[in-house]
Amino acid sequence: MVGASVLNQPQQFLIAHDHHSKIPDIDITLKEQECISLIKRCTNMEEFKRVHAQILKLGFFCSSFCASNLIATCALSQWGSMDYACSIFQQIDDPASFEFNAMIRGHVKEFNSEAALCTYLDMLEVGVEADNFTYPSLLKACASLSAVEEGMQIHGQVLKLGFVEDVFVQNSLINMYGKCGQIERSCAVFEQMDRKTVASWSAVIAAHANLGMWDECLSMFGEMNCEGCWRAEESTLVSVVSACAHLGALDLGRSTHGYLLRNLSGLNVAVQTSLIDMYIKCGSLDKGMSLFQRTARRNHKSYTVVVSGLANHGRGEEALNVFEQMLGEGFKPDDVVYVGVLSACSHAGLVEKGMRCFDRMRFEHGIEPTIQHYGCMVDLMGRAGMINEAFELIKSMPMAPNDVIWRSLLSSCKVHQNVELGEIAAGLLFQLKTQNAGDYLMLSNIYAEAGRWQDVSMTRVKMACTGLSQVPGSSSVEVKRKVHKFLSNDKSHPQCYEIYEMLHQMEWQLKFEGYYPDTSQVLLDVDEEEKRQRLSSHSQKLAIAFSLIHTSQGSTIRIARNVRMCSDCHTYSKLISVIYEREIIVKDRNVFHHFRDGTCSCKDYW
Repeated sequence: MVGASVLNQPQQFLIAHDHHSKIPDIDITLKEQECISLIKRCTNMEEFKRVHAQILKLGFFCSSFCASNLIATCALSQWGSMDYACSIFQQIDDPASFEFNAMIRGHVKEFNSEAALCTYLDMLEVGVEADNFTYPSLLKACASLSAVEEGMQIHGQVLKLGFVEDVFVQNSLINMYGKCGQIERSCAVFEQMDRKTVASWSAVIAAHANLGMWDECLSMFGEMNCEGCWRAEESTLVSVVSACAHLGALDLGRSTHGYLLRNLSGLNVAVQTSLIDMYIKCGSLDKGMSLFQRTARRNHKSYTVVVSGLANHGRGEEALNVFEQMLGEGFKPDDVVYVGVLSACSHAGLVEKGMRCFDRMRFEHGIEPTIQHYGCMVDLMGRAGMINEAFELIKSMPMAPNDVIWRSLLSSCKVHQNVELGEIAAGLLFQLKTQNAGDYLMLSNIYAEAGRWQDVSMTRVKMACTGLSQVPGSSSVEVKRKVHKFLSNDKSHPQCYEIYEMLHQMEWQLKFEGYYPDTSQVLLDVDEEEKRQRLSSHSQKLAIAFSLIHTSQGSTIRIARNVRMCSDCHTYSKLISVIYEREIIVKDRNVFHHFRDGTCSCKDYW
């Protein structure tokens, strides 16, 4: 055993020589090397302290090699102690850059970034010049603190000392600026590099991912492949998987998954969780759940991802079962997973269970509700038609309601046609001055459903006076790795003629199934014929028509919407799934809808 070899050394080594005896230089050198070897073979602090004690007895501590190795081993080993490393460091009369660098790295490893920066200041104060090994750790410390000003000052030092061409320093600068939200500076450093490594690409892709710039993530990943950097790092692929998840790019996500399987001997839990998240967010819930079931080592985040994913797919009961499984495996719930739990209850209409979970969170698990939890409860009650109860809950909140809370209540008032409370919610929402055109449109639609056309006009005039404009509803579909986006009544697509021809065919088929357009969804003061015309070319219907033309028989159609689905499109999609024997998965602003065999996974509750 290593421990035994360290602690049971020959007696002649452990006993110090008499100070008056003359030791040959070669003997001293050999014993010093033996000391360093023993330091490196330590596996815990007990062994390390005993070796340290023997070095002190032998008088080798003054040797720069022994002192340096003591500090580096104690500061950087997984079993080390920064407190003990600091005590050793303080005993060195003239520490050099190596010792300072080891201390800086050790502090960063222990997530004590402030101490790392203070150590650098001490280094400058005593006149020790930093080298190219100093700056990557310092920049990592700045990144963890989002200390962009300090990072820029260090960048200046890098330029001054001539380390700007060092690839490790450059990669650290890209990472630091990216994590501090300075994407332009991050890209500038990247573009100035003469030799871009895989790590350089990883850093700049991660910088874009950190800011949610998912399109740019995938674009840069494509450029990386074109440059011949095929052996992408694991961290890069996690960023790409995250981008696919947020953009719904399932095909690219699958390709990335395949790359991971081909090039890595095993996937760690972080990568597996990212893949599960990607499949679920791209609408492939079964694949995501299959991966989750096959994951041998799950962690807290794995369960959180699955609970939230099931909630977004309307699988409330399953989400609660997974949550119970998580508790059964000894994981302690936090506020994040409870947001998923309450959302699951809300989307599935599990009102009583949602209320019990809310109480359980507070009283059993000692988690104080945040505004997100209250938002879930308002949504839960509002969807169930308990609008007055939701309003009372808002008034009892210990914190001031934000725009999300009032918008949730306003949405419920629209669904359940509660004009009076809708006006109150809208008024309080407008006071927050969030400048959201959708808020005005929602109130306008409440008035329209009540036939109050004058109030509709006044609300839209107020919206225009604020300088806001309506964001048009759109539906996107990915076909052959290309995303096609459609607006309502859209005639801009190159295949417009074929799409509208398919729409006409679909309408004929739908008539035989008893479909009749729900013109109540057209909240305009126009005649019935124009309402039917407007309904017939909603963006979702155009996306379905395009998909039927360009995808193979029996394949799944996946559509992403930027707004909530109207009830007419919901009915339409259910019938199309029967007529054309297709599964249609639609992700709207709130949840996923899985249309299959004439039914929807939301059970008409969304």
